[in-house]
Amino acid sequence: MLLHLVAAGTRMPGWVNAGYRDYADRLQGADYRMALTEIALGKRSGDDVARAVAAEGERMLAATGTGACLVALQVHGEAWSTARLARWLDDRSREGDPLAFCIGGPDGLAAAVDAKARLRWSLSPLTLPHGLARVVAAEALYRAVSLIKGLPYHRA
Repeated sequence: MLLHLVAAGTRMPGWVNAGYRDYADRLQGADYRMALTEIALGKRSGDDVARAVAAEGERMLAATGTGACLVALQVHGEAWSTARLARWLDDRSREGDPLAFCIGGPDGLAAAVDAKARLRWSLSPLTLPHGLARVVAAEALYRAVSLIKGLPYHRA
């Protein structure tokens, strides 16, 4: 099963790239793997932030492809335990559709992406910088898969 992170922002600090890559590299098995598509931020000029976010959303939707189960990472989404996330991933793996986890940029996630999402998932009630959300999402997904597989990484 492909766990596809589609994230706004292309110039992340080295620690963000290294953090994401660490967890993605651990998930290169036959049954689960993680991939990242970076979406260029929309051009922001003056009061035109809404147009920039909408453009990011269009690029995100294009990157997810057809048939993917969209997950919008939202501060006001559902907050799940690792066990709940693992059960959800395990259920989705039986359906066979790829999963696309969409992470907005500095001004949030486009309404068009949110509207198409099957799930709105909250990593935390805190607002996280979009680079940090990328690393936290990758770790949470890796931890959930390790629980599914019975690997020793997850300890309750």
